[in-house]
Amino acid sequence: MSIRGLKKKQPKTFKVRIITVDAEMEFSCEMKWKGKDLFDLVCRALGLRETWFFGLQYTIKGMCTWLKMDKKVLDQEIPKEDPISFHFLAKFYPEKVEEELLQEITQHLFFLQVKKQILDEEIYCSPEATVLLASYAVQAKYGDYDPNFHEPGFLAHDELLPKRVLRQYQLTAEMWEEKITAWYAEHRGIARDEAEMNYLKIAQDLEMYGVNYFPIAQNKNHTDLLLGVDAKGIHIYSINNRFSPNKSFEWSSIRNISCSEKELTIKPLDKKAEVFKFFSSQLKVNKLIFQLCIGNHDLFMRRRKVDSIEIQQMKAQAREEKARKKMENQRLAREKQLREEAERAKEELERRLFQLEDEARQANEALLRSQEAAELLAEKAQIAEEEAKLLAQNAAEAEQERQRLELTALKSKEEKRLMEQKMREAELIAVKLVKESDRRAKEAEHLKQDLQEAREAERKAKQKLLDITRLNYPHMAKYPQYCPGDSRDATFDKGSIKLDLKDIDLKRLSFEIERERLDYLEKSRKFEDRLKELKSEIHALKLEEKQAGLCS
Repeated sequence: MSIRGLKKKQPKTFKVRIITVDAEMEFSCEMKWKGKDLFDLVCRALGLRETWFFGLQYTIKGMCTWLKMDKKVLDQEIPKEDPISFHFLAKFYPEKVEEELLQEITQHLFFLQVKKQILDEEIYCSPEATVLLASYAVQAKYGDYDPNFHEPGFLAHDELLPKRVLRQYQLTAEMWEEKITAWYAEHRGIARDEAEMNYLKIAQDLEMYGVNYFPIAQNKNHTDLLLGVDAKGIHIYSINNRFSPNKSFEWSSIRNISCSEKELTIKPLDKKAEVFKFFSSQLKVNKLIFQLCIGNHDLFMRRRKVDSIEIQQMKAQAREEKARKKMENQRLAREKQLREEAERAKEELERRLFQLEDEARQANEALLRSQEAAELLAEKAQIAEEEAKLLAQNAAEAEQERQRLELTALKSKEEKRLMEQKMREAELIAVKLVKESDRRAKEAEHLKQDLQEAREAERKAKQKLLDITRLNYPHMAKYPQYCPGDSRDATFDKGSIKLDLKDIDLKRLSFEIERERLDYLEKSRKFEDRLKELKSEIHALKLEEKQAGLCS
């Protein structure tokens, strides 16, 4: 057979792109493939056996719908693009994640999808719960917290909290990281699959977890309501409240669900109960609700039946795998603990070795210092001996100087005493001179008065004598030039003689007073010179005393 013939017999294919939460894959599909063929190919590529939870979703005309398994892929109303894009997502949710999710890949895919729904605010979560969930997400991604490795800022590029929570609280990224890290540090020893399971166990208790919401009207008047379908049943919500349903129909209480064009009817198991009818704006929405109801109801009934052989085998394998992982984790934890203990012991030995080396180095340094100190002490001893000799010599010189100073002090004291005595004598002389000066001044004043009185008496006597002469010798008044002294002296009476004598005494007295005044001035000058000498001597002695005080 030719190569051309082989090429002609190859089936025609088309390309599809499968987008999971964290990866993308491309496949070549045959034109005749049904939805189940493509779905099985994707599940085999992922290693997924719990296929009943998942489906292939696509968007057409703004509406999300699921690929039908029993129809050809190309016969369905899918986007006309190359490659055709499908999202591999969880279509149905388990009631209890810990009991129903057996494979690790199943658990991981659910974890990624639920985490994305919480971050995209499709599932409401309180701020406190978001921080706890974020800490489990960090544990699943980074493993055990290590403060030496996980330094501040290591979560800067991770999206861990919904934007609504970030807007609600005025906290910085560093504050949020600190809160998340506080919880993250407490998850030490938890493996990745265990951290993801803990995340899902918290998330499954949230009111909006696993619920698919659709806008409906309860009657033809178009009363706006929301219909929610989840693993437990069908719930009716008001348009503004997706947390608390106004009415719920559990799968166990529903007898029949029917769909006809835009009307969907729910018949309760209790025939007396009211039949619930609602209307949708589009037939496709009714069909999608119907598919989800059938799928969730089938899983609800399946959970309450005896597990099939395949499920039993999967559960057994899951238990064995968990036991093996548990033992492996315990072994790894033990090895890690032993390694940490060995590292701690090594660090302790290194620290001890470093300490011993440091002690040895310090001992060597101390020995060198002691040797140097001994040499210094020897030098100091020699210097001290020489200093002792010098000190003894200085002591002797100081003793001599002390004796000299004592003698000088005694001499100074004696000189001071003599000087004080001289000062006292000078003061006494000064006092005497002052007194004598006062006395002399008084005597001079008396003498001046006596002199004035005598002169006045002399003037009066002369006047009287002249008057007498004029009376006794009138011719002499006419010839006053004829008055020879001898004849005048001879003709004077006793009064005239006494007058002349008195005149002579006055002159003598004036001369004596003048002479005594000159003597007094001479004595005063000499006394002042003597006082100046005494002051100079006293000043010199005071300077010597000050210098002696400074030297001592």
